[in-house]
Amino acid sequence: MAGHSQFKNIMHRKGAQDAKRAKVFNKLAREISVAAKSGMPDPTANPRLRAAIQAARAQNMPRDRIDRAISAAAGADAATYEEVRYEGYGPGGVALIVQALTDNRNRTASEIRTAFSKHGGTLGETNSVSFQFNRIGQVIYPAAVAGADEVFEAALEAGAENVDSGAERHEVTMAVDDFSAVRDALEARFGTPENAQLTWKPLNAVPVGDDAAMSLIKLLNVLDDNDDVQSVDGNFDISDELMDRLTA
Repeated sequence: MAGHSQFKNIMHRKGAQDAKRAKVFNKLAREISVAAKSGMPDPTANPRLRAAIQAARAQNMPRDRIDRAISAAAGADAATYEEVRYEGYGPGGVALIVQALTDNRNRTASEIRTAFSKHGGTLGETNSVSFQFNRIGQVIYPAAVAGADEVFEAALEAGAENVDSGAERHEVTMAVDDFSAVRDALEARFGTPENAQLTWKPLNAVPVGDDAAMSLIKLLNVLDDNDDVQSVDGNFDISDELMDRLTA
């Protein structure tokens, strides 16, 4: 399983255990506010805002919280967040890309650098690892929404590049330029997706052994706990058996 998918599985299990709803909602609200501020506050005319709202609904974020996040973007005292990307190497030599929304670059950079150094990693310069990834669009549906053949046919017709269907979910990927069109077509067919976003897909996976995997998961947990971090993608490959053991 690719690192960009494995990280989401790790965080899903962690979220189920820790029930850190407030932190998840805060991150979602920040993305909604930034999306609303960068374009129209109407999701029908603002693809990024529409995607942010979809992500919030998939996490059962209350409608009034979503509305407050949109309204906050128009306020005179609204915080100004900047999109920043951090790149580096984690335990086992795996490449990691961290996407953040911050109102203080110095604070965030210091916290991310400390997290990497404390857990056996090294923070690099921008573009130091991104050449090992492709930037793609990704739309995820639970497996129960439809059969693999039906999802494949709908995705192909919408312009997607690939569909990976498993026991738990359907993962549809497409070129960045086709993301909005494919997402909207699939939403019209299957309803709101579990997740829809632009992400970084590794070109090759790096196998990670026991010791490095433990340190890596600790690093991912620390990054996920950071309020400014919106997403983390990596090129690591941890076996299902080891993953189950480390996240039990």
